[in-house]
Amino acid sequence: MSLQWEGVMPAVTTKFTDQDTLDLVNFEVNIHAQLKAGVNGIILGGTLGEASTLTDDEKRTIVRKAVEIVDGKVPVVMNIAEQTTSGAIDAAKKAKEDGASGLMMLPPMRYKADDRETVTYFKKVANSTSLPIMIYNNPVDYGIEVTLDMFEELLRDCPNIQAVKESTRDLSNITRIKNRFGDRLAILSGVDTLALESVFMGADGWVAGLVCAFPAETVAIFNLAKAGRTQEALEIYRWFLPLLELDINTKLVQNIKLAEVATGIGTENVREPRLPLYGAEREKVLSIIEKGLKTRPTLPDYKNLNVVA
Repeated sequence: MSLQWEGVMPAVTTKFTDQDTLDLVNFEVNIHAQLKAGVNGIILGGTLGEASTLTDDEKRTIVRKAVEIVDGKVPVVMNIAEQTTSGAIDAAKKAKEDGASGLMMLPPMRYKADDRETVTYFKKVANSTSLPIMIYNNPVDYGIEVTLDMFEELLRDCPNIQAVKESTRDLSNITRIKNRFGDRLAILSGVDTLALESVFMGADGWVAGLVCAFPAETVAIFNLAKAGRTQEALEIYRWFLPLLELDINTKLVQNIKLAEVATGIGTENVREPRLPLYGAEREKVLSIIEKGLKTRPTLPDYKNLNVVA
């Protein structure tokens, strides 16, 4: 299906059984909750999806299952995070075969490629597929920044590179991108704690994390902001911020899965070497989640707003 890089796109978690196999039952429960809330797409195999622990077969299984579940309602996007160019090209090929509508792409993993190497990597993968691509620009966590000059070359030579997941933590970068590229490059915020601010600065969408546990609240914030109902968006966002901060943490996967348990749309199972939270750390996260649930806001009719692109 066609892919518009806009709106809320959850970076969904991968669900595991107690036997450490894919839990496709709870995977489906969560995706249905996302669809019911009104998300604009589903992103698989990111950091939250524990992609580094998944086998190739498991990645293919979750793409196929997600495509089956969404049944054409929203696009399914697969993340590409590979160590080699050939591996990334192969992953892109498999994602298309399995029904993905688009790709999210990180720079090469492990090796810290320079600008020329990074651009060449993205170009070769982009030119190997017809799928639209969103570049994931997260120098804070992955050590490689895709600069505006690099985007200039990529956008010139690769028409299917269409969007950026903007995770530099520099809000002014949104304006720089808009000034340089106009509408040629869609911008999706990739940092939960800067998402509303990013929308106010002109971001087209939000690749969200806590949406995995709180889908309706996430979509409500985005839609209200895009509809110009700023104060209502701010009030929900201020309630949400302590929960959103669980996403900017090395244990974001464990944190968000614990929140999914609390809202009834997930399990706490993670794949080793990750382990579930315990002790004081667990209690602290639980207290944040419990406070959020106790003060959960009543949402307006956010699905029927005049949302301005």
